[in-house]
Amino acid sequence: MSEKLQKMLATAGMGSRRELETWISAGRVSVNGVTSKLGDRAEATDRIMVDGRAVKIVTDDNPRVLMYSKPEGEVCTTADPDGRPTVFDSLPRLNRGRWIAIGRLDINTSGLLLFTNHGELANRLMHPSYEVKREYMARIHGEVDEAMIKRLMDGVVLDDGIAKFQTVKAQHARSQDEHGSSNNWFRVILAEGRTREVRRLWESQDVEVNRLKRISYGPIELPSIVRKSEFIELDPKQVASLFNAVKMRPPRFTEKTVYRDIRQRKEKKLRARGDTSR
Repeated sequence: MSEKLQKMLATAGMGSRRELETWISAGRVSVNGVTSKLGDRAEATDRIMVDGRAVKIVTDDNPRVLMYSKPEGEVCTTADPDGRPTVFDSLPRLNRGRWIAIGRLDINTSGLLLFTNHGELANRLMHPSYEVKREYMARIHGEVDEAMIKRLMDGVVLDDGIAKFQTVKAQHARSQDEHGSSNNWFRVILAEGRTREVRRLWESQDVEVNRLKRISYGPIELPSIVRKSEFIELDPKQVASLFNAVKMRPPRFTEKTVYRDIRQRKEKKLRARGDTSR
């Protein structure tokens, strides 16, 4: 069965559809020795090449998804010119394709990052039209009242358009800084992932975000078993929940998958050392 070439390459983990459309338009992709053009279709049995290198397309391959607990101080790029650690440094190597970060977190934000080798899944999970929920814990320096919360949920005009939180819930955990000023924790949910959106929403109200952590992305929550700078592989049921969240047919996993085995080994190792901290 043929598919659009950019979709097939995205599913193989080569990049986003938009990026791959640019590659095709630039003549970087060929099918069976013929340079492709935008709109071409291909089958898994075709000989597909990108920049002269063969791309292996496996239609029944089990997609892989990792959850990673990002610490503050890491950047969400594959390489950093300033030599800072990146979120890709600790990930396992792939035999084909590449790890795609599902959304980003800025250098000062910690918490859940998802990675997959399935380009179409990554594209949909990040696309605003699917309204995949992201949940954060934010520590706010400054006074927050009900009127401010209402404004943040009704919508605030930012440089790149109107943005808003779906929910804002105060958490009963108050602390003070060295000057005696109060910091309050809030649990917030939004359904898109623009650059620094959570921080910019709060800063529009003249308060400061001095700690920010993502705790869930769609149906996936970051468990305490995963410490900072560590990853764990999602099991088939969790992977299927992500496909369902963006209206994709879940893959058919075999009874024995490497993902479940990796997860069990990881959990056993962490339990053995008696460490349940993040």
